[in-house]
Amino acid sequence: MNRLIKTTEKIQITAGILFLVIFFLATLLQIITRYMGMSVLWTEELANNAFIWAIFMGAAVMVKHKEHFTFDFLQMKLGQKNRLYLKIFIDVLLVAFNVLVTLYGFQLLEHFWNYTWETVPAFKMGFIWLAVPVMSVTMILYSVDHIADSIGKLREMNGKEVGN
Repeated sequence: MNRLIKTTEKIQITAGILFLVIFFLATLLQIITRYMGMSVLWTEELANNAFIWAIFMGAAVMVKHKEHFTFDFLQMKLGQKNRLYLKIFIDVLLVAFNVLVTLYGFQLLEHFWNYTWETVPAFKMGFIWLAVPVMSVTMILYSVDHIADSIGKLREMNGKEVGN
């Protein structure tokens, strides 16, 4: 499981960086061509869609690194055992939320699959909407791994409160 998670994270980081580079280059091309008095219409749509993928891949990696929302004030007040229970609770919420995002993401994907880009009709919008279920499924994977890790730590504690 650990190998799958590390590989998934590397793929998402690589994809996120690639899409950020595409976003940057498309925006740069758009600026240069407008300065020259021309307008390359597809660059704006490419930049927007690349940015969507970059953000969604980055959001999933943020969940992997536990950089998402958390209750810091509450965590500082809790002992180690209760902190683990809070982490499990937060990850269970993330799993529940992402199950819904996955279900609705696949509905969006099915509905918009055959829509095309305005500026490049050969490209389907379905590939853009695919970012939603990819993000949510990997967030579920990461959250389940966090839950398993926290449960393992609770078992190690053997019911005893360990210092903060």
